[in-house]
Amino acid sequence: MTEARSEVSLGMPQLPAPAYPAEVRARLEADAKEVIARYPGSRSALLPLLHLVQSEEGFVSRTGMAFCAELLGLTTAEVTAVATFYTMYRRKPSGDYQVGVCTNTLCAVMGGDAIFDRLKEHLGVGNDETTEDGKVTLEHIECNAACDFAPVVMVNWEFFDNQTPESATRLVDDLIAGRTVEPTRGAPLCSYKDTARILAGFPDERPGAVAATGGAGPASLIGLKLAKGEATPQPRVVSPRGEAPRDAAPRDEPQKGAEHLSSHDAPQETSASDPDNPAGPTAEEGE
Repeated sequence: MTEARSEVSLGMPQLPAPAYPAEVRARLEADAKEVIARYPGSRSALLPLLHLVQSEEGFVSRTGMAFCAELLGLTTAEVTAVATFYTMYRRKPSGDYQVGVCTNTLCAVMGGDAIFDRLKEHLGVGNDETTEDGKVTLEHIECNAACDFAPVVMVNWEFFDNQTPESATRLVDDLIAGRTVEPTRGAPLCSYKDTARILAGFPDERPGAVAATGGAGPASLIGLKLAKGEATPQPRVVSPRGEAPRDAAPRDEPQKGAEHLSSHDAPQETSASDPDNPAGPTAEEGE
């Protein structure tokens, strides 16, 4: 592979990044070559390689970026530009569990801000900070396309839907205590480093790990109802099937025919069928 080109920033030469130990370097290089071989152009392997080095240290270090640059024939500036653009790449050591609370529009309205504030107080950390025991890193995250189940918390990018401050507090306590935690849906939870290796494109070799843990439960139409003034925000929590919710008020009964995994699939009133908002020609078209 071509050696990474040297760079000068603001007229000052950059100090070389420390190197990986020989045995670590040999293992990562073998994995990296396997990743690079999947692409017609080696540059296209940068994103998975960043996940690969993140799986080694739990974040993308200067050593990791120099490694990627060297193997791909890029400058460290080019690698840094990518590593700092995507929020899934950590730039400093983080916890075994990356706990992200969605504070985007619907999750915030439904209680995401309250969950985030409670967890900051409970864990004694701020945004993008890690607990003293190195177990949990807390951050607020942008929309993860799960608005049907707001408010949403993610742990190492696995979904925990319909959370409340109380359920989220129990969740982080279980993580810190080492108790088994199951996401609402998707694959079983694993450590942040293991997650990074899977995102680099390597198979999850845990027995039964490919089996999903189940669906997310009935979809919420609360966003539609809020928009039409038919409901007020109220945090909810999904409980295991067959059990009553532990600390949430009863959910709205699902509409007939709306038992779908996504509210996008559920029958909804549109402007064509809503007598209060009929669809018709514009003023210009009617003239």
